[in-house]
Amino acid sequence: MPRFSANISMLFREVALPDRFAAAARAGFKAVEIQFPYEFDKEMLAERARSAGVEVVLINLTAGDFSKGDRGIGCLPGRVSEFRDAVGPGIEYARALGCPRMNCLAGCPTGRNDPEKLRETYISNLRFAAAELGRAGMDLLIEPVNSRTFPGSYLRNSGQAIAIMDEANVPNLKLQYDLFHMQIMEGDLAATMKSILPRIGHVQFADAPERHEPGTGEINFPFIFKWLDEIGYPGWIGAEYLPAAGTEAGLGWFDPYRNAQPPAA
Repeated sequence: MPRFSANISMLFREVALPDRFAAAARAGFKAVEIQFPYEFDKEMLAERARSAGVEVVLINLTAGDFSKGDRGIGCLPGRVSEFRDAVGPGIEYARALGCPRMNCLAGCPTGRNDPEKLRETYISNLRFAAAELGRAGMDLLIEPVNSRTFPGSYLRNSGQAIAIMDEANVPNLKLQYDLFHMQIMEGDLAATMKSILPRIGHVQFADAPERHEPGTGEINFPFIFKWLDEIGYPGWIGAEYLPAAGTEAGLGWFDPYRNAQPPAA
């Protein structure tokens, strides 16, 4: 049976983020993920997770300043120090939350850039971050994102991501495969996930093209969720979508799985 985590940066926004742990638990989720928890005290968030009885299975490293257009800084040559300075605090948040993996967004370079310099910067930063996370017993993830939602995105498809991972050549670097982004960029979701299954460290989903809950777009989610079971995907599947009409109203997709979710570790 698939194991689902609720991305509480996007779901249960009817309440403040610290209250979303309990909201997710009441809805039947045993795990949550948070995009960027850094504006809140890490010990307070950890206590809210413990009180709700949910695991925190994913957070992101810093992605820069979203209000200024940043969508990750991992590949940006002029911001290497900023990226590396954020790794330590990110690990401290993950430790406090008991979170075993962190996602690193590559970014959306603007202006004129040397493609080789972007690649060298990204791989160097990934090696640095993976080494730091490895010492803490954590995995580092990279996530290809679509160029329609994130214009100019550097990391855009699973093939490019695998090539980057091969060149970085660190054991705890894995792929975050987001069905929404990859449906837009490459399609052929089932065959692709089967072919690269050993490289996948986490799966996320939203329906395409509008990034709402399953059943609002073109992806056959009952098939995909069954397929992930059949090919032996062992991890969490993160619900990272924008509810079309409120979180609770859009959880019908979860009904077949709700009562079979495993207890939190």
